[in-house]
Amino acid sequence: MYSRLGGITERRFWLQLSCDLGIPVRELQKRITSAEFVEYWASYRLDGRGPHYDDLRAGVIASTIANVHRDTARRPEPFDMLDFIPWSDRHGDMPTTDAAREDSPVLLGDADAQTKLLISNLFPTAHG
Repeated sequence: MYSRLGGITERRFWLQLSCDLGIPVRELQKRITSAEFVEYWASYRLDGRGPHYDDLRAGVIASTIANVHRDTARRPEPFDMLDFIPWSDRHGDMPTTDAAREDSPVLLGDADAQTKLLISNLFPTAHG
C-alpha cells in the first residue's frame, strides 16, 4: 500500500509531516499534491530534519557534557552520541516486553474514543 522512500515508509513520512505541520494526515493529503509531498520528503532528507536527527543532535550535546565531567580513571573511553539515544543498538539490554515498557500501546474498545485519544495526543493545541 505504501512505498519506501529512502529508508522510511511513505506512511511514516505522512505521519511525520502531519505532526510537524499540525494538520491531520487525511486533511494534509487533501491539501498537498504528490509533487509537493515529494518535495517535502526530499527537503527533510537533505536538510536532516525530523526527530531522528533531533535525537542525534541531542546525543552530541549530552555526550559532550558527559565527557567534560567524565572521570577518565573510571571510564577511560569517551562517551559518544549513541550512548545517550535510547533507540540505538547500544541499548539492547533495555526491556522490550510491553509489560516492562511505560509507552505500551493503548487500545480502546470504542473506535471513536480511540480516534479522539490519538488526535488529542498528536494535536493537543488544535483540539483542546
